[in-house]
Amino acid sequence: MSINSIIGQHMFIGISGHALTKDEKQFIVENNIGGICLFGRNVADPKQVRDLCAEIQSLRFQQADKAPLFIGIDMEGGRVHRLKAPFTIWPPLRRLGELDAPTASFHFANRMGQELKAVGINLDFAPCVDIFTNSANTVIGDRSISDDPEKVARHASALVRGYIKADIITCAKHFPGHGNTIVDSHYDLPVENLDLERLESLELIPFKKTFKSRVDMVMTSHIKFPKIDPDWPVTLSEIFIKKIIREECRYRGLVITDDLGMKAMSAHFGVEEIPVRALKAGAELLLYCNEPEVPPQAVEAILGAVAQGSLDKAELEATHRKILDFKKIKISHPDPLPLEEAIKIIGSPDNLKVATAIANGVMPEGLLPE
Repeated sequence: MSINSIIGQHMFIGISGHALTKDEKQFIVENNIGGICLFGRNVADPKQVRDLCAEIQSLRFQQADKAPLFIGIDMEGGRVHRLKAPFTIWPPLRRLGELDAPTASFHFANRMGQELKAVGINLDFAPCVDIFTNSANTVIGDRSISDDPEKVARHASALVRGYIKADIITCAKHFPGHGNTIVDSHYDLPVENLDLERLESLELIPFKKTFKSRVDMVMTSHIKFPKIDPDWPVTLSEIFIKKIIREECRYRGLVITDDLGMKAMSAHFGVEEIPVRALKAGAELLLYCNEPEVPPQAVEAILGAVAQGSLDKAELEATHRKILDFKKIKISHPDPLPLEEAIKIIGSPDNLKVATAIANGVMPEGLLPE
């Protein structure tokens, strides 16, 4: 296995439109890219999304690993909702906290997950388990279940179980918690003056609960906590990833970065420095959402770091095996359903009833216990 192929399996990239371009196909195949992240720009209607996912997965047969690709999307409900009608439109997570019925949260995720799976999406960058501790925080707002850590933990666990039951890979975000920030990390680097004792007593509670619920991935936030790591934001911090996530929380799933193209990263660190430092800190999957010129630069930077010995090739080989083992278990059926079957699931009357009831603050009728 070439070092290029090993590096590529660690990477997620965004794509430009409703179908893959020739250059995108070539880059994904030649570099053995591990995952694709879909956005609103990639979504038109169920048939188009299904065809795009089928096209993406077909590339695995030309790749070095022949492994299914992660196909991820941000589908939280509310403001963060990439799939539009006729997919079911789900309310924000805040409605689940207000309803406070974990059974409803389980079905919320399970039914949303079934619609994702039908068109070939196998990973949801959800749930958002940030606690809404700062009322001035418009970045998170109603994306948060509640300002009560125990309530967030209870519902986050139900959401994780619901997605897993639908055969969707889950991702708790944004570790160790984005609920207290004012600065939006899309535009600059938030700095939080909180210590580890505070995080342990509040922000980390729902993350630990999702870890026990076997959440598949955890996404790091681009936030700097100088009292915990004076040098690096979470995504680039060995203290946060290796010490807190791995040692203290004993988390064994995959660690993925938030988008490395966000200004919290790119305005403060070099394009070549970011991926190398993230891998060195312990991240296993690198997320690049928007700038198509950056992933090739990241691959070159990682190649250079391995050649110079500043990144351990053996460690990359080990995480490469971990990713492939994970995919073998978690993406056993990578291809989308036939369109006629998918259409029966997408925006089904039952799903619409559940979503409408939750949006209106009413417990949906007839939900079976988990």
